[in-house]
Amino acid sequence: MPLQPIESPKCPRCGKSVYAAEERLAGGYVFHKNCFKCSMCNKSLDSTNCSEHDRELYCKVCHGRKYGPKGYGFGTGAGTLSMDNGAQFQNGDVVRNGARLEPRAIARAPEGEGCPRCGGYVYAAEQMLARGRAWHKECFKCGTCKKGLDSILCCEAPDKNIYCKGCYAKQFGPKGYGYGQGGGALQSDCYATDDGAPSMRAAIEVDRIRARPGEGCPRCGGAVFAAEQKLSKGREWHKKCYNCKDCHKTLDSINASDGPDGDVYCRTCYGKKWGPHGYGFACGSGFLQTDGLTEEQISSSRPFINPDTTSIKAPEGEGCPRCGGAVFAAEQQLSKGKMWHKKCYSCTDCHRPLDSVLACDGPDGDIYCKACYGKRYGPKGFGYGHAPTLVSTSGESTIQFPDGGPLNGQKTSGGCPRCGFAVFAAEQMISKSRIWHKRCFYCSDCRKSLDSTNLNDGPDGDIYCRSCYSRNFGPKGVGYGLGAGALTTF
Repeated sequence: MPLQPIESPKCPRCGKSVYAAEERLAGGYVFHKNCFKCSMCNKSLDSTNCSEHDRELYCKVCHGRKYGPKGYGFGTGAGTLSMDNGAQFQNGDVVRNGARLEPRAIARAPEGEGCPRCGGYVYAAEQMLARGRAWHKECFKCGTCKKGLDSILCCEAPDKNIYCKGCYAKQFGPKGYGYGQGGGALQSDCYATDDGAPSMRAAIEVDRIRARPGEGCPRCGGAVFAAEQKLSKGREWHKKCYNCKDCHKTLDSINASDGPDGDVYCRTCYGKKWGPHGYGFACGSGFLQTDGLTEEQISSSRPFINPDTTSIKAPEGEGCPRCGGAVFAAEQQLSKGKMWHKKCYSCTDCHRPLDSVLACDGPDGDIYCKACYGKRYGPKGFGYGHAPTLVSTSGESTIQFPDGGPLNGQKTSGGCPRCGFAVFAAEQMISKSRIWHKRCFYCSDCRKSLDSTNLNDGPDGDIYCRSCYSRNFGPKGVGYGLGAGALTTF
């Protein structure tokens, strides 16, 4: 008996034999690797973007363009009207590799327990879930265009069927100007009805299917389905009803504001109706807002705030040092262990608002800005003003105060070692654990102003600059003079 070669399957594109090393599978057919391309755009395909139809391969875009549903909103980038009635999906016979596949027999399930479309038993390996019921994977298609669905594309309709998003929007979504997919034109598509397109209504009655009290759309009371719901504060709204109550602007999760009346507003209308009113509270400019509201209406819609800080008196010694009123956490300012109102925390002389950087505690228990503190309690004389000139704040000559000492107060044992008066934090200088006035912090001999870099503490308890310290307490003799190697006879 002669050897019979094994017949290899033929490629539907070129008609030649396909061997195992170069085969590609799609739709039950075997293709060459070089023939595995879209028949329209010639794009190379793989298992993720391949679609087979009548022994021809297409990419998903070209397959949808040629065999997908057509009409307004279904074009790829254009909204043109097509009279395609989907006849290509009505063929009852399925032919694969020249053989007709007979429909498989499906075991019928009891009423209400099987697949909602064919009524047969659904096993775990092929089930798809929607509306709480199990469907066959091959029955899980759009009820209109027969497009295969998944958990993302599936929309459950009120007629207990499933649709793709496009067909659901055509049959159950809002219609009219501006509701097409991809263009703002009037939708006049006839969709699967014997009487042609229904008459268009100016307003879509979303409340036609009524929901139980407290469960529907808060605005119209109608039932809200998954394809059209908007969530706000745990409640479901129709997409059409989810707009500002006052200006009817369409809202989303970013610009929606829930009002205390249970309705939704845009930010602008919410601010006008429920926000603060008055000078500086307008939307974007600082002018007085008078949006049809009288002063009585504005006052009745918000609590009255008494600007008087002394209206709530505090116990003696516990309130604000200036006004005596109680100080609460939201308005307190701290200074030297005492709490002040933010409104009262200002300079006693010039009434300039202060903070922790600008405030100076005066010996009289009040607070001042640095300039006013310097004028009242700082050193006076040549060089101590805001400019290197003689300062006379009272109109009198300052020659009567040549030493620049303090004018009032009592001398204490723990005060400045030079003048004996008390030293406050804003003017203190530290040396050898002793506190000096800034004006007293100078060399005892040459009266040169000192700081931490040129300070020398003498054995007599006073302070000196380096030169005077060396002259008074340093070694003496040949080579120890100031800048020359000559005999020092100090």
